[in-house]
Amino acid sequence: MLRSMYSGISGMKNFQTKLDVIGNNIANVNTFGFKKGRVTFKDMISQTVAGASEPGGGRGGVNPKQVGLGSQIAAIDTIQTQGNLQTTGRILDLSISGEGYFVVGESTTGLNIRNFSYTRAGNFYLDSNGDLVTGDGLYVVGGTPSTTNPGTKINIPTDAKDITIGSDGKVTYLDGSILRNAGQIALAKFPNSSGLQKSGANLFQATTNSGVADYDFANVDGKGSIESGTLEMSNVDLSEEFTEMIVAQRGFQANTRIITTSDEILQELVNLKR
Repeated sequence: MLRSMYSGISGMKNFQTKLDVIGNNIANVNTFGFKKGRVTFKDMISQTVAGASEPGGGRGGVNPKQVGLGSQIAAIDTIQTQGNLQTTGRILDLSISGEGYFVVGESTTGLNIRNFSYTRAGNFYLDSNGDLVTGDGLYVVGGTPSTTNPGTKINIPTDAKDITIGSDGKVTYLDGSILRNAGQIALAKFPNSSGLQKSGANLFQATTNSGVADYDFANVDGKGSIESGTLEMSNVDLSEEFTEMIVAQRGFQANTRIITTSDEILQELVNLKR
């Protein structure tokens, strides 16, 4: 009975974590570039009451007898599937159709950018210097950066006209009647994108399990194309999340019933001695 009580406690903790993840998914249903989380469970160690035996002595084999001791969190995954693209008509709103991440970072010296982060949210802006930045002021990286080669800023003069961004990430504008190139937006691709770590503000950080970033341009080496005038919505499906929330709620209730039932049986045992 004590084992069943502790099993119920472990189940309650797990379903509470699942509800926390579901709540975060629902809260970010309209967050650009958000990737939903998913919780999976696994059983804990089982106590062996009797081991297995092979056939012999005129009798067949016997299977092991084991009592499970509850459940635990197996993984909290980040589901890196494509979200729906929403048309905005704004030139500096960009989305990636396919694999890859926009690269953003902080300026070090001159046009150089380091301390990279990665995002699927492409709502970009121009600052007072004409540099392409995120809503938090991080610079959008152009060129092909690497561990030894920093990225460069993408600068568009404040008096530029007819700014266009192609599907390959090339940024052009008219200087009078002359078409000029402001740079080309870099994309990053990882061997294991699920290994990226969320750092807040729609940003991801590389980890040892995500692998080393492969930097290049859109439509190169399996990277997606850049769609100007659109934004990628979150990949959260509300109908799926509400269904999972109901399942988690019922699972939590069932585990509380295990605890109350075990407590009632213990109470009956205590009452045997009067």
